Amino acid sequence: MIKTRVTEMLGCKYPIIAGTMARISNPEFVSAASNAGACAVLASANYKSPDELRDAIKKTKSLTDQPFAVNINLFPALMPQDKLEDYVDATLAEGVEIIETSGHKAPEALVPKFKDGGVIWIHKCAGVRYAIKGVSLGADIVTVVGYENGGATGILDIGTMVMTPSVVDALDVPVIAGGGISDGRGIAAVLALGAEGVIMGTRMMATKECPIHDNLKRAFVEAKETDTSLVLRSIQNTHRIWNNKAAQHVIELESQGAPLFQLIQAASGDKAEEMYREGDIDLGVVSCGQGVGLIKDIPTVKELLDTIMTEAEEVISRLSRMSK
Repeated sequence: MIKTRVTEMLGCKYPIIAGTMARISNPEFVSAASNAGACAVLASANYKSPDELRDAIKKTKSLTDQPFAVNINLFPALMPQDKLEDYVDATLAEGVEIIETSGHKAPEALVPKFKDGGVIWIHKCAGVRYAIKGVSLGADIVTVVGYENGGATGILDIGTMVMTPSVVDALDVPVIAGGGISDGRGIAAVLALGAEGVIMGTRMMATKECPIHDNLKRAFVEAKETDTSLVLRSIQNTHRIWNNKAAQHVIELESQGAPLFQLIQAASGDKAEEMYREGDIDLGVVSCGQGVGLIKDIPTVKELLDTIMTEAEEVISRLSRMSK
């Protein structure tokens, strides 16, 4: 069994974070991932009010007694930034012990609430300087993602192999790393780079419990590592998404110099919920990392986590034997 500061601090069986995914990371999916040994993250951006978030937290707690976190999203396009304190208050009021933040900048104004609430604060970012800033404000753990990552990739275009040790070397707190991690080999590699946990999103989507249509899951199984696209680079908000017709529409608009509101509307993922429900895989934009090319099956979450952790331990053992 692999134990790190991340597993000890968060109380999870495996050093795996089931990454926050809009319209996907709901109570049922979060509880399934946490019950399987990960620390899953409930997406507060899924809920239109703090009261709805409180209900979601209560439901998650009814489905698992294992650790889970709540993500507070700092992207203005995804959550009303003037309501963030209310969402944090709702999270704390329900006794959540782990809060993850992600977005354009560290949430300096929210830090006193995190500290007064006694939570473990994980700050997710995409660069060394952002990681250092988070720790300077009091982040207990930093999550960093490389260029292979699905969703927001940052603006630095640095891959996981370089990003991870760069951040590890710059910090004293534990680092969780991700971007292209889909199997036990990836987990072993990230741990070898100095990280103490792994964050996975895309791979988690191709599981039986994930609340998306089987058509999209099967498409991920058939996908190659080249089947993603980068969009919104022109407005300094680069995102990696599944390369479907909706993605091509965004790319076309961007190449034509479409106005900001039109780009944001096209890339917002508003049709993703219908796509997840109805199964038209070209209908909406969906975040997707390059690790999609390593997906070969659609197991249960427990089967996935058990398998990849066994593989990770076997890889580490094999490498150890090579040094003798």
